[in-house]
Amino acid sequence: MEIDGSVLEGGGQILRNSISLSAILGIPVRVMNIRAGRSKPGLAAQHLKGIQLVAEMCRAKLKGASIGSTDIEFIPGKLRGGHYVADTQTAGSISLLLQVALPCALMADGPVTLDLKGGTNADMAPQIDYMCVVLRPLLLKFKVDFSWKIHRRGYFPRGGGHVTFDIKPVRQLQCVDITEQGDVKCVQGWSFVAGRLPIKMAHQMSEGARSELINLPNVNIQTYKEDPNMAPDNCNGIIVACETSTGCVLGGDALGRRGAEPYALGRSAAAHVTAALHCGACLDTHAQDQLIIYMLLCEGRSAVKCGEVTLHTHTAVHIAELIAKVKFTIKSEGEANIISCVGLGLVNKNIPT
Repeated sequence: MEIDGSVLEGGGQILRNSISLSAILGIPVRVMNIRAGRSKPGLAAQHLKGIQLVAEMCRAKLKGASIGSTDIEFIPGKLRGGHYVADTQTAGSISLLLQVALPCALMADGPVTLDLKGGTNADMAPQIDYMCVVLRPLLLKFKVDFSWKIHRRGYFPRGGGHVTFDIKPVRQLQCVDITEQGDVKCVQGWSFVAGRLPIKMAHQMSEGARSELINLPNVNIQTYKEDPNMAPDNCNGIIVACETSTGCVLGGDALGRRGAEPYALGRSAAAHVTAALHCGACLDTHAQDQLIIYMLLCEGRSAVKCGEVTLHTHTAVHIAELIAKVKFTIKSEGEANIISCVGLGLVNKNIPT
């Protein structure tokens, strides 16, 4: 199957979703015009390692897998359990390596351990903490779970982070209905600095977040400096997670960069949460696209309620419909949108009932 990597979002997500679905469904793919929408087209280290990781997991035949390549062929074999290592050798995002490999691990023939190395808190990608405290509770609704251990933090530009994930395969994913926001129960936050940066910056990010969350109950934001043995390089950032009475988890995060005021960073992270709450959404903008692949694998009808549908989500839906032939509907409901589909009901026959 030929896939045009330049459509819609035109970046790494087309590649990740195509490779994951190819491995899971056993459909050979050729992805062309890879990252055509980017200033540096073609495979970067992070994308290459993600493809190679899934290729190793399913003993795939791979052509065109090199830095800068804009055209690859991926011919999958059988997904197998085991211990796999992927090292970007840059600050390339560990979260995006997990994003491509996790759905595949669920359909393997045994437990999977992933040792992933690169950036734990990287720009243009969810921070690893977001994946664990926001995305994981949402995946639990599909009966998907993973455990993790952060050995070392990795930041731009050196990377060097290391996280281990343990994943048990499942027989079948459970469909979800995440369309009732409920009432806010609590908001947790983690505001950190690392390296030579002063703890004052963590307090300023926390204050910025609190100013945005002032009308919400039970707000608790921890401020801390990372252990230098765990995180020797400079970085600052904040993660915010809001839990509601119906089990929704909405998150937001922000990462320090040159010239960015810590107070404004904290406020922007929290604003992701308040914006989602305001429109009645049950998912934040970072989670909506990541759930598409799990919805299409489920048995039965799944529905999720989000705010404005992002370009990443439209892209994930496009790839899902193209490769898996699952039809998604997007229906507006006030300021929110409900995304739904009837999944494939894929069964992992390696796992007993």
